[in-house]
Amino acid sequence: MTDSPIISVQNLNVGFSSRQGVVDVLHGISFDLHRGKTTCIVGESGSGKSVTARTILNMVPRPGIINGGRILFDPEGTGPVCLTDMDPRGKEIRAIRGGRIGMIFQEPMSSLSPVHTIGSQIVEAIRLHRDVDKKTARQMARDVLEQVEIPNPDKALDKYAFEFSGGMRQRAMIAMALSCHPDVLIADEPTTALDVTTQAEIIDLMRNLQRDNGMAIMFITHDMGVVAEIADRVVVMEKGHVVEEGDVHQIFDAPQHPYTQKLLGAVKRLEEPAQAKLRPAAAAKEVLKVQDLQLHFEKKEGFFQRVTDVTKAVDGVSFSLRQGEALGIVGESGSGKTTVGRCIARVYNPQGGLVDYNGENLVEAGPERLREVRREVRMIFQDPFASLNPRMTVKQLIAEPLIVNNICKGQELEDRVATLLTEVGLDPGMMERYPHAFSGGQRQRIVVARAIALDPKVIIADEPTSALDVSIRTQVLDLLLKLQAEKGLSFVFISHDMAVIRYFCDRVAVMYRGRIVEIGETEDIITNPQHAYTKALLSSVPIADPSQRGSRQRHRYVPEVA
Repeated sequence: MTDSPIISVQNLNVGFSSRQGVVDVLHGISFDLHRGKTTCIVGESGSGKSVTARTILNMVPRPGIINGGRILFDPEGTGPVCLTDMDPRGKEIRAIRGGRIGMIFQEPMSSLSPVHTIGSQIVEAIRLHRDVDKKTARQMARDVLEQVEIPNPDKALDKYAFEFSGGMRQRAMIAMALSCHPDVLIADEPTTALDVTTQAEIIDLMRNLQRDNGMAIMFITHDMGVVAEIADRVVVMEKGHVVEEGDVHQIFDAPQHPYTQKLLGAVKRLEEPAQAKLRPAAAAKEVLKVQDLQLHFEKKEGFFQRVTDVTKAVDGVSFSLRQGEALGIVGESGSGKTTVGRCIARVYNPQGGLVDYNGENLVEAGPERLREVRREVRMIFQDPFASLNPRMTVKQLIAEPLIVNNICKGQELEDRVATLLTEVGLDPGMMERYPHAFSGGQRQRIVVARAIALDPKVIIADEPTSALDVSIRTQVLDLLLKLQAEKGLSFVFISHDMAVIRYFCDRVAVMYRGRIVEIGETEDIITNPQHAYTKALLSSVPIADPSQRGSRQRHRYVPEVA
């Protein structure tokens, strides 16, 4: 009976109650999870991936209801129990949830308590499912932190989530999920927000843990490169339906459903520079020059607030940007990419260096002048939902910079908003809706419309596509390329995705610990990297081809000690 599934999802239906009745979000989906195997669930946002994961744990968020089908759980191979028949708040499902079935959520910072130490949270999870005393549970927590390769696990137990980097928080989340040695691990987009080097480490970690523990893994993602790296089987979901399922090689080599073909086609498009891209003229004017930019953050402690540590977030960064050019800034989390962008826009005040915009040093600019410059130098932020006021309509959001800067009002203002919505590929009839009524890709288009409302010359785009599905990602990038060609925009494009950088950017600067370690033409950097860190970064990018799995040597960068 070793081939029998440990979890069998059979004809599952889930709906959400509304004023119009129950709206189905899962429509008769079926698939199996097997011991020692990884099944990847792929699809765009809204396809039902996360709802499926929560339903397996009988944690359907309100007002959701399971209105058909069943989920059978058979950890011992001696006969299944039906998870969907259990009381969602009962002891029976709570013994399984977090004990026999572990869950890693997408955003560890919102899943980990900010007021309890990492150790206390893992100890709580262990004691909930294991009959052990506090001392034994703490030792088990320490061992599992060591298992997920968190440095100094004894000290890490007493740290809080905010003291960890993104990668370390995700490792802590994995440690908590593994603390009770589950039979099944459900990972919901565990690497989406991570840079490629940290993502590669997390994937290796999960692969090794699976090999050691024989777990079944259900891995939810929209990154087809990650799927090619880890999947044994792939389940493709679209709008609450399973449209295709099969062996990973079968799905990648001969996809049958048009939606699967579309997903893989979007991945292939991002493997090369955009065909529609216009190169900036060789004699194009230099619009921005950054020279020896510096910003240090001080950590102060004690009653007298003595400086106990200094973080060199930006440490002598220099580059230039020509009109119509897109310069990519790439690097791992904490490398200083975002800080550089915010220093240019003067969200942060640099402590040294020069930001020359058309012959004027913005580092020395006063508040009034900065207000004028920010009409021409705009930012697009990573999370469109967080950067849009949920209480304002789309019309109000896009109109706000036009009103603040006294550009237009009345009917002229409404016409301008309608034109901007049309330019970014949205229906002007949507302008009275609120942000929550739009998909992630549509919200990012609204952010772009707001950014270009004042006809800027330079746009600083901070991870504008990292939270988007691969098919929507190409749509947003193509939109930015179209606007760049039409308006002569220059971009400082911050990303940790090398495929996006290659598709969109003319040149790329590689950052590591506050410094640029390599800069040059994008194709030159990608095909012939010179610096050891750039080589490590590129060798960590997952290849969307399962036949290449394990064939590439991964470089590990060990910085020289000064």
